[in-house]
Amino acid sequence: MSDKPDLSEVEKFDKSKLKKTNTEEKNTLPSKETIQQEKECVQTS
Repeated sequence: MSDKPDLSEVEKFDKSKLKKTNTEEKNTLPSKETIQQEKECVQTS
């Protein structure tokens, strides 16, 4: 085996056959208010 990977299939790949997709952020970061509320709950426990 050689040290370099075989890229022959990658070179033949046709990007024009790919479909365009829209990505949506599903795991958004919490707001400052939410973080503050959670901190208060932890401190009172």
